[in-house]
Amino acid sequence: MPQSIPDVRALLRTPLGQKLFRYSMASVVAVILSTVLVVIFDGFVGFSAVVSSTLATAIAAVPSYEMNRRWAWGKTGRSHMVREVIPFWTIAFFSWGFSTLSVRFMEDFAKSHHLSHALTTSLVTLVYIGAYGLLWVGKFIIFNNLLFVHRHSSEDREPVGA
Repeated sequence: MPQSIPDVRALLRTPLGQKLFRYSMASVVAVILSTVLVVIFDGFVGFSAVVSSTLATAIAAVPSYEMNRRWAWGKTGRSHMVREVIPFWTIAFFSWGFSTLSVRFMEDFAKSHHLSHALTTSLVTLVYIGAYGLLWVGKFIIFNNLLFVHRHSSEDREPVGA
């Protein structure tokens, strides 16, 4: 574990450090986009926390996939349906399930305590971010070791739709 700024800089110069940094930046983009969407859908449109979380996750997963695959892990060419696309969406919707349970719990708590709409939206948003924060490390490990691994055998060249 890096102990100082020079250690962090040294880590960021390694291939793993660069992936971690890019994954972090892709995550920041996805969190900002999905959080803004949760606030819009829950706070302004008036959808429930579950619907808001579902829509936000589905919309933010598209740029998240592309940024992680292409920028963070440097994969080019067509995506592999079985090895990349389906697992990514499975992870995205497992994460959605966890976040949805979390925001639903918070929404129910806020309603049972008669909290204001603004406070409820704020709490739902914080819980949404927190739930994804808990999953962040596990997703990096899965993406790095299973999902976006660079393979060079002929069996891995089957593109989406092949």
